[in-house]
Amino acid sequence: MSKAAPSLIEEVSTITAKGQTTVPKSVRKALGVDLGGRIAFRLTKGGVSVHRVADGDSDPAIDSFLAFLARDIKARPQTVSAIAPDLLARIDELTAGMDIDPDAPIEGKVEI
Repeated sequence: MSKAAPSLIEEVSTITAKGQTTVPKSVRKALGVDLGGRIAFRLTKGGVSVHRVADGDSDPAIDSFLAFLARDIKARPQTVSAIAPDLLARIDELTAGMDIDPDAPIEGKVEI
C-alpha cells in the first residue's frame, strides 16, 4: 500500500444543519479565493479535494474592486443609502422607451 503524501495544510470545519461550512482562512488563502470566489469539490477514489474554480469571464481588477466593496459594505453598512430620487428620475428619463436586457451580450467594441 502506498504512503499518502503529507498534508501542507489541514483544517477542521463543522458542517451546519443546512449543509454549510466555513472554508478556513488558511485554505481560502492557499486556494487564492476571497469573498465571492468559487470553489469546487472533487470526489475521487482517493478522497475529496477542493479546487478554485477558474472563471473564464473573470476580470481580476473588477473582482478585486467588488471584493473591496463587499468588505466595505460589511464593515460600514450605515454608509449604504438609496439612490437619490432626482438621480433616479433622471435615469428613468434617459432610458424611457429603451428595451434593456442586462443579460444580453454586448455587441461591438467596448472600451472602458
